[in-house]
Amino acid sequence: MRRLTLLVALWSRFKGEVRMVWAMLRTPATPLVSKAIAVMALLYLLSPFDVISDFIPIAGWIDDGLVVAGLLWLAYRFLPTELYEALRRRTAG
Repeated sequence: MRRLTLLVALWSRFKGEVRMVWAMLRTPATPLVSKAIAVMALLYLLSPFDVISDFIPIAGWIDDGLVVAGLLWLAYRFLPTELYEALRRRTAG
C-alpha cells in the first residue's frame, strides 16, 4: 500500500512538471535559454542514446530521471522569479 501511495505521488508530481514545462514553452516572456534547456531535456528523454542504457532496467530509468530533473532545474533557474511563481500558480491546478 505504501508503494502505491508513493507511485501516485510521483505520477502527480510528473504531471505537474509536464504542465509547468508546457506553460513555460508557450509563454512568450520565457527566456530563450530556459526554452532551449527544456527542449534538450525532452530530447534526452526521447533519445535512444543515454549515459546508461535503458536495457539495464532500473539504472537506465533512474539515469533518465536524474538527467531530465537536472536539466529542468537548470531551466527553472534561468526563469525570472516572478515568471516562475506565476507559472507555478497557473499550473498548480
